[in-house]
Amino acid sequence: MDSLAEVLWFLVGGSAAGSICNNTRMDREALYKGIKLFNGSQFFEAHEVLEDVWRVAPAAERKFLQGLIQLAVGLHHYSTGNVVGAQSLLARAARNLSGYPADFAEIRLDILRRAVFGWQTALEHGVPPPPLPRLERTEC
Repeated sequence: MDSLAEVLWFLVGGSAAGSICNNTRMDREALYKGIKLFNGSQFFEAHEVLEDVWRVAPAAERKFLQGLIQLAVGLHHYSTGNVVGAQSLLARAARNLSGYPADFAEIRLDILRRAVFGWQTALEHGVPPPPLPRLERTEC
């Protein structure tokens, strides 16, 4: 474990980072639906589903879900031409996703964080962004 969030997660009853398939207590069915919507570029709809998961999630998982929601809303803002709103939400998403293990809730956060950074960099420099981030699932 290499971050305070990972240590705290373990102390409140979560699993060590190596047990990625059982390291959350959130509603997996709804999470999977949100992932599918996100990966289908239905960002507004994904944010609504993920908000429902967030509302009832244990405290240790809420910041992670908030990061996913902010990312979805940021990408929705970008799709409607609101670059400033997208930049703001991508920055908040990056902060909220930063304290979790590389693989969390069956999502490859290491890959996602790199994608978010690429988007932040592109928007900051006014260049076309890279391909849309995807919520890649881990293999269990």
